[in-house]
Formats: sequence, C-alpha cells, structure tokens
Amino acid sequence: MKERIFSEAGTSPSAETTGLESAPRRRVISIMATGIVSPIALTSGSAAAEAVTDLLVDADAESDFKPLRATDLQMAKPLLVFPFDAKAGKPRNESRLNKLVVVRLPEEKMTAETRARSVSGVVAYSSICTHQGCDVKTWMSKESVLACYCHASKFDLFDGAKVVGGPASGPLRAVPLALAGEFLSIAASLPPKAGD
Repeated sequence: MKERIFSEAGTSPSAETTGLESAPRRRVISIMATGIVSPIALTSGSAAAEAVTDLLVDADAESDFKPLRATDLQMAKPLLVFPFDAKAGKPRNESRLNKLVVVRLPEEKMTAETRARSVSGVVAYSSICTHQGCDVKTWMSKESVLACYCHASKFDLFDGAKVVGGPASGPLRAVPLALAGEFLSIAASLPPKAGD
C-alpha cells in the first residue's frame, strides 16, 4: 500500500519514510496523493479517533454550507465542490487545487477500480485539467465524457478519468469517497488496486 501511494504521488519513498508510519500520517499522505492540498493536523493516539471527516459542499455556496448526499446529485450532472472543514466551519477553498468535480453515474458502467472509489454511483476527481489547469466541468452526454472547455480535453470518468481526447497529458486525479452517515465525504485512505 505504501509503495502505491508514493508511486501515485510521483515520488519514491526515502529511507526516512520506509519505517512504520502512524495512521494519521498515512491518511495525510493518502490525501496529498489525491491532490487535496489543505493542511491537515497530524494527531496521535486516541485523538486520531476523533479526527473530523471532510464532507463535500457546493463550490458556489457563499454561506449556509450544506453537506452533499449522493441523492442530491442528478445523474450525469457534474457539480464542483470543496471539502468542508467542520472544525473551522468553512470550505477548504483557500486553493483552487482543492476544488473537485463530483458526478453521479451508473455503477454498472464503471470499471472495478473506479467503482471501488465511488459511493452510490458518485465519483470524485480533481476539477483541474491536466493540460493547462482550467476547471473541468462540462458533461458531454453523447460521448459520456467530462470535457474541459478551454482546449477540449476529454476524460472517461467510468475508467479512472483517463484521457480519451484532446491535449491533456494524463487523467484527472481520483479522490476516493466514503459515507459519513448519509453525507458524501473524502475517504480516509485509498482503496487497494485490483489484484493487491
């Protein structure tokens, strides 16, 4: 698992990081590997059990932030969201790199790896295009792809947001989801890859 996290983050483990790591540290590394860049406090011991889950809120909300449920999303209608810092009572919107796109899709059309990261058919990816950093939020229903309006890169969200058209250099970063009660949240760790 540790080697996979480092390889997804584009780095290799150093001698300092190959020893046993605490659960909170692994969570921070996992979240950083998915592209969420907000600082998250490291905790230890029993404090780790009290860690607050990052829920998701509409990126356009200016106040009255309401956590999203899977049922709040219409099928194949992308929504830009930010993780919500419950302790601070505000979205983690200090960096646009924290912005995600969530879409509800038919689970039966997803690859096994994509389905493992989804919740009730909802997938989440970084909304930052891997070509020149524009927001990716346009659903093209005839092709069933998410497109970047800047230079027409297209991403297959059913298959890990791989590039299926345009100049983008790689897939959008996937963000694994979980449920916190009835609300969508960022999963505490990456699910294992198929065959792990």
